[in-house]
Amino acid sequence: MITLSTLKKYKKEGRKFSCLTCYDAMFAKMMQNAQVDTILVGDSLGMVVQGNDSTLPVTVEDIVYHTGNVSRSNKHALILADLPFMSYVTVEDAIANTRKVMQAGAQVIKLEGGAELSEMVTTLTKAGAPICVHLGLTPQSVNVFGGYKVQGKSDDAAAKLMSDVHAVVAAGASLILLECVPASLAKAVTEAVDVPVIGIGAGADTDGQVLVMHDMLGVTHERTARFVHDFLTDERNQKSEYAGSVEGAFALFHNSVIEGSYPQAEHQFN
Repeated sequence: MITLSTLKKYKKEGRKFSCLTCYDAMFAKMMQNAQVDTILVGDSLGMVVQGNDSTLPVTVEDIVYHTGNVSRSNKHALILADLPFMSYVTVEDAIANTRKVMQAGAQVIKLEGGAELSEMVTTLTKAGAPICVHLGLTPQSVNVFGGYKVQGKSDDAAAKLMSDVHAVVAAGASLILLECVPASLAKAVTEAVDVPVIGIGAGADTDGQVLVMHDMLGVTHERTARFVHDFLTDERNQKSEYAGSVEGAFALFHNSVIEGSYPQAEHQFN
């Protein structure tokens, strides 16, 4: 089974690791068969499962339900789960909701924010809850950003993000997730900290790569993000032992991350 110690070992050795979002038992089992390293039970379920326009309507109870689905079927991957919008405004809220989600089967809790999370990260970590801090484009703050835009492009914004990373790592964060930031900034962050860094739209130099499951299967109704690749219809999957199956797409994604063939230059922001 993959643990935080495994990911730290991978980082030290320079081995990449894979991560996909997942929300139910059947896909979780397929990801186990495909040896996907980590699973994120993301509040992205608000959009791809519930049909909302954003992640904001997702509740703690939603995350608890879907985390349970995944944890009962996958005994290989390290399972991360989001605390959803406004569920960790206070430390007290964060403690109560972290308990619920971890009791459902999560092994790492993901929070969106920066240095302002430091006290919360320290408190939760001391209580036994490993924390992944999500920086860059943080979907729960989409209304603050004025839309889904690349973050950290200016020198000041890049310096702020780097400062936030150092603050939360010093506070005890076990993982960092960077979304939609320039590849050069993601590389600098990855090299600057000892904890594993997961990227999505953050170039090829982060320690791990994550995609929303529906996106990487090509199950989309709108224009896909620049960093998305359809692994289901990829000819390598069609010709594989999995005969073009969903499980094969998961395996192809995992192997592409490990081998360094994903992401390519066209999937990153400069």
